Amino acid sequence: MRIIGIMILLPILLVLSVPQNVLAAENNTDETKINADIQTDVLIVDGEVYENSILLASAPYNSDDYEPVKPSRDDALARYKKKAGIKLPEGKFEINASAYTAAADECGKSDGITASGLKVMENRTLACPPQFVLGTKIKIDGMGTYVCEDRGGAIKANHFDIYMKTKKQAFTFGRQILLAEVIQ
Repeated sequence: MRIIGIMILLPILLVLSVPQNVLAAENNTDETKINADIQTDVLIVDGEVYENSILLASAPYNSDDYEPVKPSRDDALARYKKKAGIKLPEGKFEINASAYTAAADECGKSDGITASGLKVMENRTLACPPQFVLGTKIKIDGMGTYVCEDRGGAIKANHFDIYMKTKKQAFTFGRQILLAEVIQ
């Protein structure tokens, strides 16, 4: 009885799976294929010639000589400037400043990666309210120039968080009302 059941089920399964394989094979077109030909000083991709391409100068990613090209901090933040459109305060304005560290108990993670994708940096990283575009430079009186590179759940209105390396520095700083101005 089992043999008869298997003999009936096997052809049914074959009939159900074959049309799907045929349809998948029919959908392959040349549009999804990229023809690349690499010569000594020229890269050809789909007929377009790229001479002295940066792709040719770099080693394959899995070799010992591979060094990824890293954009500068300013280049990484440049993409956020295009989203500007919000009017920032002109002249000096008061901020409610506090300090934070990259500790897991404060940020929920301890890798030090900010909302902009950059790693925190002492005397530079500032967590700003949403109305400030990431990459905005803000001069804080008595502290120096900082760059909006981070966000935070409690960062709203005129509350800013200044990154500090240690918890001792952050607790010593506490919460202060400071004068600041956008210097962009």
